[in-house]
Amino acid sequence: MTSLGRTIPYVKASACGNDFLIVDGVHATDDIAALSRRLCDRHEGVGADGVEWLFPTDEADVQARLFNADGSEAEISGNGTRCVAARLCSEKAKEKVVILTGAGLKICNFVSRSGAQFEFEIDMGEPEVGAELSIEVNGREVNGIPVSMGNPHYVIFASEFVGGWQAEAAEIGRSPNFKQGINVELVGIRNEGNIDVVFFERGVGETQSSGTGSCAAAIAAIVTGKAKSPVRVHTPGGMQTVRWEQQVYLRGSARIVCRGDFFA
Repeated sequence: MTSLGRTIPYVKASACGNDFLIVDGVHATDDIAALSRRLCDRHEGVGADGVEWLFPTDEADVQARLFNADGSEAEISGNGTRCVAARLCSEKAKEKVVILTGAGLKICNFVSRSGAQFEFEIDMGEPEVGAELSIEVNGREVNGIPVSMGNPHYVIFASEFVGGWQAEAAEIGRSPNFKQGINVELVGIRNEGNIDVVFFERGVGETQSSGTGSCAAAIAAIVTGKAKSPVRVHTPGGMQTVRWEQQVYLRGSARIVCRGDFFA
């Protein structure tokens, strides 16, 4: 306790512009959703796309529970998981970090470090790919590929990203076809090894990048014959590489931005 009230230490990290607060679970309250919303508020809080709350576990180096900026809990974030791995490696050098997520155990293999920036390749597991699904949005038919990376995605191929795509993506997320909501990716194909992707995520809105979204977009491009593994995924926040063998492997950077205290 300080004269400023209860203090919650945090580390802020960013993976291709997708930013997260990493907080020890000992500081969680009974209403962890409300506290996560306060922390993520970009005007009255620290500001982030989500909070990764860390808890001890016998199954892995750490358990990470992800709460989105709106307070909803998500199964996993590929980028958030990489940020957690960066936090752990910034404190103790490790060649491999095992993180228990809501989508199971994820193995983060250390690749390199330059100052506060780390690079990892994560074993993201096996994807589940559905048949093309047509839904009606604002009186218009939209076609997409459902992909699960332990969390749900809907991948739409587009010749261009037209203004206002965010509003349509938000409507897709509210579609009765997706009972648990959906993460939406719009994908443009450069060539068989490179794709451009923009993201609209459950509980957050538009994000600069998404790890699981990059995987889903690459997988959808591969299964439809538009791309071949490995795929370089170009996002507004930077580039990641997705490699699909039987498992999906996501490679990219995560940077420790700052450490601080939030006065609750």
